Amino acid sequence: MARRPNTNASLRDVAKLAGVSAQTVSRVANGSDAVRSATRERVLSAMDQLGYRPSFAARSLRAGTYRSVGLVMPCDISATGRRFQLEGIATAAAERKYALTLVQLCDGDISLEDASRRMASLPVDGQILGLGSDPSDFATFVPPATIPTVIISTHPHPRCATVSNDQVACSTAIVDYLVSMGHREIRFAGGRREAPANIGRLEGWMAAMAAHGLACHEPLFGDWTADSGYRIGALLAHDDTCTAIYAGNDAMAVGVIYALRDAGRRVPEDVSVIGVDDSLVGVIPRLELSSYRFDDEQVGAIAFDLAINPPLGDVPPHTLVQGAVVKRSTVAPPRS
Repeated sequence: MARRPNTNASLRDVAKLAGVSAQTVSRVANGSDAVRSATRERVLSAMDQLGYRPSFAARSLRAGTYRSVGLVMPCDISATGRRFQLEGIATAAAERKYALTLVQLCDGDISLEDASRRMASLPVDGQILGLGSDPSDFATFVPPATIPTVIISTHPHPRCATVSNDQVACSTAIVDYLVSMGHREIRFAGGRREAPANIGRLEGWMAAMAAHGLACHEPLFGDWTADSGYRIGALLAHDDTCTAIYAGNDAMAVGVIYALRDAGRRVPEDVSVIGVDDSLVGVIPRLELSSYRFDDEQVGAIAFDLAINPPLGDVPPHTLVQGAVVKRSTVAPPRS
């Protein structure tokens, strides 16, 4: 059975048992590298024998930092982008020997104020608010003066550093790629209409089409699921002028492809299809789907750095991370 911490054992008790000074025990407890490995092992053994656990509060007071960053996310942290952002944040924290304090908010209408209030009562040096959408108090939110605050958002904030993927650049790259392959009739099959990511991609698609002198047909919207992609694909299967479909994510792209093929349309011979997120690697064997891959881990790493090294200046930085088109076999030149 694991030994319970002995609240009566002191740092001096550990020093006496290990045959070292109290200062050496303190260095070991604080993770200092200025202790020989043999001495460190002796001190750690004494701590274990006595059931001693260093006081987190006291150590934080001495160091002036908790060495912990708070992270607020919605309940569904398994969503593709969110999962990789969390991985990037966790990796950055581990490299700098920081801990993460995770708070998940599951209520329907979550505000930045609520999220920040929850985190302010916890021992953290900075906070990252990744709520997945822009709350109603986004523009009016005032972060606590004592806790550096970073928001994962596609929009800049007047008082907080922000970081996210560049959704407009995603659409620009996809349209440029499809046009380079000879496509001029490119349809947009977006995700949830009100989602910030979808709004950015829609704006980017319209701007990129206009830049190439191409007409934008009425965009269609689903809910990020393969079933909604299938419904859109079934509609577009009857559009004989359409040669390429830009789907809101990979799940929707797969649904579009199934619908096209069920309707007798070949992919990519008759219609090319491209998705977003490149989330099916390792899920589908011999993956054929062309996609756009975001660098969500980089988003997480940048958010962590901003939380522990708050930027100077009156204008908070707004960082948009670029991704790249992943070329596979569901995109080909249109039939002449």
